[in-house]
Amino acid sequence: MNIGIIGSGGREHSLCSKLKESSLVDKIFCFPGNAGTETIAKNINIDILDFEKIKITCEENNIELIVVGPEKPLVDGIVEYFKKTKIKIFGPDKISSQLEGSKTFTKKLCKKYKIPTSNFEILNDKKSALNYLSSTKYPLVVKADGLAAGKGVYICKNQDEANEAVKEIFGGRFGKADCVLIEEFLVGEEMSYFIISDGVSHKFFQTAQDHKRVGENDTGKNTGGMGAYSPSRLYNTDLDKKINDKIIRPTLDGIKDLGTNYCGFLYIGLMILNNEPYLIEFNVRMGDPECQTILPILETDLGEIILACCDKKLLNINIEWKEKKSVCIVLCSNGYPENYQKNVNIDQIKNIKLDNDEYIFHAGTKIEHNEYLANGGRVLNIIATTESFRKSKEKAIKILNNLNWKHGFYRKDIAYKVT
Repeated sequence: MNIGIIGSGGREHSLCSKLKESSLVDKIFCFPGNAGTETIAKNINIDILDFEKIKITCEENNIELIVVGPEKPLVDGIVEYFKKTKIKIFGPDKISSQLEGSKTFTKKLCKKYKIPTSNFEILNDKKSALNYLSSTKYPLVVKADGLAAGKGVYICKNQDEANEAVKEIFGGRFGKADCVLIEEFLVGEEMSYFIISDGVSHKFFQTAQDHKRVGENDTGKNTGGMGAYSPSRLYNTDLDKKINDKIIRPTLDGIKDLGTNYCGFLYIGLMILNNEPYLIEFNVRMGDPECQTILPILETDLGEIILACCDKKLLNINIEWKEKKSVCIVLCSNGYPENYQKNVNIDQIKNIKLDNDEYIFHAGTKIEHNEYLANGGRVLNIIATTESFRKSKEKAIKILNNLNWKHGFYRKDIAYKVT
């Protein structure tokens, strides 16, 4: 069958690459894709929020299944739109997508279903938020309520930092703000946990550790993700049971109580303290760059898994994983996550030769006049999978050294806790 993938980042290139291996897949179309997807699929330059145009293009190209990469089309109701057509679509509906689309929605769900999470307050205007900040304990976390491309989270050590965060959020940095979420700061270690669900049952879809901060030793501003490794060193069967019993099942029950069922990938961002899980956030899709580090160690045919979800037959699929350790390092444009130069040549990329356990997934790239150009903050994802995290990291850094891109930078300490 022909498949369409919506999105243009590293996540979508990794999805495209894995689906290319599927015995079920004939052709892949990417809306709009990037320079990496262009080499293995057909890129079509369409606004990912123009559902009507996507539908017409799918009909013209006999696309039978759409896989939605990013969160915005899901939150805006692309699933409901395509449910009225004959084209299958993989991803959660608009109600379910509020798990990511509104942090206050998720916090209220946690309170109702007794899901372990940090204590929180929801403040509806700047004045009340600033008043609250003058009489609370630090450090704390300030979050924008809606979608913020992974950047609407502020970890504040003192009142001055918290005041600045509140002013930025209500000042419109992430769009119109009707409220702000202020949470206690949880001390522990983060873990990314993924499931895949068909609305009837769900299955484990690996763990990872993401590195969000731009600087070495997890310092500096939050980003969309500077790198990741999989599986997480924190994962164990006892913890897995707690995550499912205390967080995942109550959440899926809560969605069911709202009159719908969750279908798609679900990212559960966790803080682990003394082998106890606390929910930090949900994403209603695969993480980025976690997707890039997880998919290379997936053994089972991804096309079969996704199709089974669309047909509510996930129970029939046995999802298997390679016994490998995966490390992903993100190469960014100088200046990211602030201002950076665009349309810069990535001159050495054509000369890079990769082994079977090495991957380069493109993010902010395009091809012009047969040249690869960087046109985003996060440019390339360099991944290696071997029997050890140390060796995987060494191989990824060797590729980065061979690239020797003078206009970019990367964190050299990705996976430092396991290497």
